[in-house]
Amino acid sequence: MPELETVLGKRELFFEEEDLQYEEEILRNPFSVKCWIRYIEFKQNSPKHVLNLIYERALKELPGSYKLWYNYLKQRRKQVKSRCVTDPSYEEVNNCHERALVFMHKMPRIWLDYCQFLMDQCLITRTRRTFDRALRALPITQHHRIWPLYLKFVRLYPLPETAVRVYRRYLKLSPENAEEYIEYLHSIDRLDEAAVRLAAVVNNECFLSKEGKSNYQLWHELCDLISQNPDKVKSLDVGAIIRGGLTRFTDQLGKLWCSLADYYIRSGHFEKARDVYEEAIQTVMTVRDFTQVFDSYAQFEESMIAAKMETQSEMGREEEDDVDLELRLARFEQLITRRPLLLNSVLLRQNPHNVHEWHKRVKLYEGKPREIINTYTEAVQTVDPFKATGKTQTLWVAFAKFYEVNGQIEDARTIFEKASKVNFKQVDELASVWCEYGEMELRHEDYDQALRILRKATAIPAKKAEYFDSSEPVQNRVYKSLKVWSMLADLEESLGTFKSTKAVYDRILDLRIATPQIIINYGLFLEEHNYFEESFKAYERGISLFKWPNVYDIWNTYLTKFIDRYGGKKLERARDLFEQALDGCPQKYAKTIYLLYAKLEEEYGLARHAMAVYERATQAVQPSEQYDMYNIYIKRAAEIYGVTHTRSIYEKAIEVLSDEHAREMCLRFADMECKLGEIDRARAIYSYCSQICDPRTTANFWQTWKEFEIRHGNEDTIREMLRIKRSVQATYNTQVNFMASQMLKVYSNATGTVSDLAPGQSGMDDMKLLEQRAEQLAVEAERDQPRAKEKILFVRSDASRSELAELSRQANPDEIDIDMDEDGNESEDNEPDEVQLEQQSVPSAVFGGLKDD
Repeated sequence: MPELETVLGKRELFFEEEDLQYEEEILRNPFSVKCWIRYIEFKQNSPKHVLNLIYERALKELPGSYKLWYNYLKQRRKQVKSRCVTDPSYEEVNNCHERALVFMHKMPRIWLDYCQFLMDQCLITRTRRTFDRALRALPITQHHRIWPLYLKFVRLYPLPETAVRVYRRYLKLSPENAEEYIEYLHSIDRLDEAAVRLAAVVNNECFLSKEGKSNYQLWHELCDLISQNPDKVKSLDVGAIIRGGLTRFTDQLGKLWCSLADYYIRSGHFEKARDVYEEAIQTVMTVRDFTQVFDSYAQFEESMIAAKMETQSEMGREEEDDVDLELRLARFEQLITRRPLLLNSVLLRQNPHNVHEWHKRVKLYEGKPREIINTYTEAVQTVDPFKATGKTQTLWVAFAKFYEVNGQIEDARTIFEKASKVNFKQVDELASVWCEYGEMELRHEDYDQALRILRKATAIPAKKAEYFDSSEPVQNRVYKSLKVWSMLADLEESLGTFKSTKAVYDRILDLRIATPQIIINYGLFLEEHNYFEESFKAYERGISLFKWPNVYDIWNTYLTKFIDRYGGKKLERARDLFEQALDGCPQKYAKTIYLLYAKLEEEYGLARHAMAVYERATQAVQPSEQYDMYNIYIKRAAEIYGVTHTRSIYEKAIEVLSDEHAREMCLRFADMECKLGEIDRARAIYSYCSQICDPRTTANFWQTWKEFEIRHGNEDTIREMLRIKRSVQATYNTQVNFMASQMLKVYSNATGTVSDLAPGQSGMDDMKLLEQRAEQLAVEAERDQPRAKEKILFVRSDASRSELAELSRQANPDEIDIDMDEDGNESEDNEPDEVQLEQQSVPSAVFGGLKDD
């Protein structure tokens, strides 16, 4: 076998007995990979030269088998793994790889293993060339498998030039991985190329960051890179790049301006940095950006001062250095002083129509009249009334007052005249200007001029327009402004004649812009000049203009003035007025008018008319005021007719009022009857009232009735009271909600819960228990019904309390023992003695004003 000896270096073959079957199989099928693989697996534990020999024989027959080559190379690398990289056996393995690549040059796995094996041997140049051969041999679709290992290789060694060239080739294939290259350039301090690459990435709108960074984040990194390394970045125009960012990222202006200034500071161009800061302060639009720029500016000035002072301390002080230091300190102080004004400028750039900020700007210029005038002039020229935030007219008024305070009245008048021609958004703004104009003339005691101004403001324009017609300018609508007319009316009252003042008020009414207060003022003005009927006509005109509830104040004033003027002389006319006022009057306002009406009838009319008014009032007022109205009705009826006349009023009040107020009425009614000696009537009232008094919540009522019975009743009446109390208690107890809660409470205290009484039962069992309890209560209530008796014993109403208390203690109210014979009549032996009743004089209050003294 001369070929095999050549391959193996003339090494002889030795076969064992177990190898014969595999050798025979190979002889029969020399081109079968499976036969060779089985033979190799069988000889896996043999010495390495034997195993290598079999591999070599197999590859001689099958040189294109990837499986054989892969396993063979893997086996050879494993064999030299534990040896030093300078061992000659490594070179043999390298040669083996080279032989394999003759046939396997399209297999990326072979190339990767070979390159990794060379990297482990630290053969830099040979490894690089092998990577290049792999990239040339493999199709481009498989390059992505080679590049990661290639890049890892070039980063392992401090060979920046080689790495840069490799990365540039790599980015031609995968430009989306530019961030990795930029990061590597950062690490090797090649910042100029890193900035160029990063700028290209930022300008590429189609670029998608694999690290998830936004375009702004990449731009921010670029700004930091070029601004912090001006001495290393030479290939880019830093100013143009950052200013391009200012137009592109308008929400991050502060940061970008600071980056540009920082670039000039690090470059040593301090004056350029100051210019950048000043430009930034004058152009930023938000308070956040302004704060960033201003703080950075102030910090820069502080650092300049500190550096100068440190230089002076080291080099010694000279006169020029002192001047320079003073200049820097003055510049820093001026910057700090300008901050409020600069901030105000930022806010005005945000919204130049912000009236409040213009006023603040004027205050910042306090003590500088020229700047104040310029500010006001700029403000009134800039602010658009239809876009303004705040009241535009306040700028004009404040401008005019500034001239007025400084004694320039003519200039103030000029400002007001110009303001009156401005097309404001609302009529009220122009009206305020006219009123301020008039008040300024009043302050300088030019009363005629003030009247002329307001008459000019209220003059009818050539083209009339409705007050709320926004399509017309405010100058055509101001003649309907109540604000101007009110001031004109006040001036006419103070400075004009009666005729001119009356004409103003009549004009206000004709324009239908009057308010109830204007009507009342007009009436009072006419009354002061003794034009009473004219004032009443004014009130009537006002009443015709308004509806309820706006007309309430006019009616109230009109009726009061009419009664004060005529009293009972024109009673029928007054009654007609009251009837007109009450026609359609809401319940909320009826009480006052009814009381005024009743007072008129009491003083000048008939008592029965007054009572009729009070009775109508009790039905016309709000339910919450009915109780008070009934109290007034009862009091006036008692004063006029006597207390006995109030009985029907009490009865009606008890029917109409709510339970709470009806209870109070019943107690007062019973007390009155008791004072009149009508004990039976009082007891009947208590009995009636008891039906609306739950003993659990109205203990006060039952205590009052009990005290009454102790003073005026006997044993039977007390028992009757207690029986009624139990009956009422049972009535309230049979209410479903209360009864259910009480039953649940009782059973839960005794046995836990209602459902525990019958386990497994549903809610129907609970209802059965409640029904049974209701039946029991009904039986008890029927048992407590009063029984007929022939006579009722009375005791004297002036019996001492001690005797009655002793009587109530002896008798058991729960036990009634009445001796009845078979016929149902009482025995004659138990016939009570006749009681002697005393006579008492009737109080004079019963007769009211009917009895003579």
